[in-house]
Formats: sequence, structure tokens, C-alpha cells
Amino acid sequence: MLTGEYRHAIDSKKRLFIPAKHREVLGSSFMIVRDLNEPCLKVYSAEEWQNFIGPIEAMDPEEAAPILRYFYRESVSGDADAQGRVTLNDTLIKRARICKDAVIVGCGRYAEIWSAEEYEAKMEEEDVAEIAASLRKLRRGAKGVRA
Repeated sequence: MLTGEYRHAIDSKKRLFIPAKHREVLGSSFMIVRDLNEPCLKVYSAEEWQNFIGPIEAMDPEEAAPILRYFYRESVSGDADAQGRVTLNDTLIKRARICKDAVIVGCGRYAEIWSAEEYEAKMEEEDVAEIAASLRKLRRGAKGVRA
């Protein structure tokens, strides 16, 4: 499970350090893709990426094509170097609005990579009452979730 919040800078060669605890979970090869809704990147282990992309690949080819194109055209198949760094491409860096400092956040089955500035702004917007309400709503529909 990917957990925790880590802060690292992107170096002049566009490399970002992926925390050792995350590399252990992600494995030797992982996918880094754009997020659909937020100015951040998502990082998936090969197994979790297949869980995510498999149902899309099983769709009607005409429906699947633009979705697959969206995710794959600017993605990076991440293989960390000996120092635990992965090289990001210009498009992903621009998409996540990373100038220098990045935040890597574990989100269970995937991790997110944010610019430090965007992440701080997002955390200032965080509404714990809204999160609790969503969990209560979920709890009404499924047993085992406690808010």
C-alpha cells in the first residue's frame, strides 16, 4: 500500500526521487500518467495499472481509442535508476505544474505527484467535514466502512 507524503526537488535532468517505501510497492517498473481531474500525476505499479487500464482496453475499440491515447501519449514507464530517481518528460512536468519542488503522496493503490505549490493550495481547500459526509454516505451503502 502506498502511504505517506514526501517532498523532493526535480533536478536539472528532470529526475525525481521516488521514495524507497514507494519503490518497494511499485516494483521495478511502474506507470506515471496524467490525472484527468487535477493538476497532478498518478503513479501505478504494473499490476495496478493493468487493473485500471484493462477494463478500458476491453471496451469497444472506437470508445477506448481516445481514452487510451489520452493516457499513453504522455505517460512514462518508470524505471527508477540506482539512486531511486525517475525521469519525467516535459509534458508531465508542465501538466503537474512542477517548477522545482514536488510532493509525492501515497493514496493506497496509487501515488500522486504534485507541484509543492499546487499541493499546498489543495490541502488548504481540504474539507474534513465533506470527507466525513462522503464516508457516512458510503457507509450507508456498504458495511464495514466507519466514519
